[in-house]
Amino acid sequence: MSRPNIVLIMVDDMGFSDLGCYGSEIRTPNLDTLAANGLRFTQFYNAARCCPTRASLLTGLHPHQAGMGGMVGGAARRGPGPYQGFLNRECVTLAEVLGAAGYATYMAGKWHVGEEHPNWPMDRGFDRHYGLISGAMNYFDISRTKAPGVKRHFSKENEEHNPTCDGFYSTDAFTDYAVGRIGEHADPEQPFFLYLAYNAPHWPLHAWPEDIAKYAGRYVDGWDPLRRERHKRQIEMGIVRPEWALSPRDENAADWDSLDADTKALMARKMAIYAAQVDRMDQGVGKVVEALRVKGELDNTLILFLSDNGACHEGGPLGSDRDKGAGGELGGVDSYQTYGLSWSNASNTPFRRHKHWVHEGGIATPLIAHWPDRIKQAGELSDAVGHIIDIMPTFCEAAGAAYPAEYNGHTITPALGKSLVPIFEGRERVPHDILHWAHEGNHAIRAGKWKLVMERGRPWELHDMATDRTEVNDVAESEPAVVDELRKRFEQWAHGVGVRL
Repeated sequence: MSRPNIVLIMVDDMGFSDLGCYGSEIRTPNLDTLAANGLRFTQFYNAARCCPTRASLLTGLHPHQAGMGGMVGGAARRGPGPYQGFLNRECVTLAEVLGAAGYATYMAGKWHVGEEHPNWPMDRGFDRHYGLISGAMNYFDISRTKAPGVKRHFSKENEEHNPTCDGFYSTDAFTDYAVGRIGEHADPEQPFFLYLAYNAPHWPLHAWPEDIAKYAGRYVDGWDPLRRERHKRQIEMGIVRPEWALSPRDENAADWDSLDADTKALMARKMAIYAAQVDRMDQGVGKVVEALRVKGELDNTLILFLSDNGACHEGGPLGSDRDKGAGGELGGVDSYQTYGLSWSNASNTPFRRHKHWVHEGGIATPLIAHWPDRIKQAGELSDAVGHIIDIMPTFCEAAGAAYPAEYNGHTITPALGKSLVPIFEGRERVPHDILHWAHEGNHAIRAGKWKLVMERGRPWELHDMATDRTEVNDVAESEPAVVDELRKRFEQWAHGVGVRL
């Protein structure tokens, strides 16, 4: 069997329950079809935030080991090390490893692990790239990305670029570039690696009117009924277990019934636009799959789809305008809104918390794997506990690529994850002994059924993941020995990778 092509699709700020095949009412027929013909993972984890997750995804290391313990930039202030704000040279990227193994390497979309050269995608192993270097953008016109603190670097083949064509919309542009690379890939003997990193559905709320119209009136009842509906479907699908109680509405979420009619209408439209962003992304995935099919490569292509963190609470209970005074019709080029914590609580059904936190709502992601030549248990679910550090060894095994001990004169930190290929093939995989998370003072460790988790400034909580994955029953007081042991193990790991405690 020839080596597979590899297509890695990551979306931005999408919650655990935002796909149809994970319980959503949002129309995602293309991803649902991939799930029906592949595997869905129910206990897969990211690293809680854009930059740290992307660093782990690309390198197979914990974020701090790759230089991305926090967010991008600030190297002059922070100095070199775990928080330097760009990928270091003691790690290798998926593109560098697969490129050395003979793969063509393409990227479309959001980078967010290095703002300046020589830290752009084509500086780190990609043959070609088109997309956003920074963290967020106006979907219709990058020159109008004005939110405070957000840069607007955009790259076309390693040069600064300002896409200005009529009809530009980032989700469509990234899809078109990815489809173009598949279609133009000329050597049938050379496999390719495509990393498609959508910025959707990250704020701002920008979508095409025809997509928004599909969801008009759908969200007029608010977030509480939506959470209950999604949870019910998740139980029916087997995504979550019946004994995992739906977490209470976030204590900082708004009470829908207390809102006035105009505010309810505004919030319903915000969620409709968010749904439209997910919908358009799914349409793009369909085009990528069709390009593989036309090329005759779909069966021998490993496709992985996941999100970089849980849904985003930023903007408070009702969301906010990230560019004060921009105005304009909500959803259009002149607006710059977020949908807020109350809706992100629904997107993360059935879990607690959101992006930034390391409770399940911040770190649990859908993971869909599609590879007809190797995955034969079509439509099944896997409850194997996995982590984003597993992507590097998975791709190395699938591609027959060697993870290097040295690269370009630098000693490379050993990879940490476990390949998912045995799970793809219906075999047993030795489970992770322990997993760790640390982001901005939010800490967690999972060992077997136990998860010890802490929100910054609050006490440690202990949860039994077998019976309480929604983290509603803290048993820390009744299990002090477990808390003490896991806390010590967390601190040992944290010191080893450079976490600031």
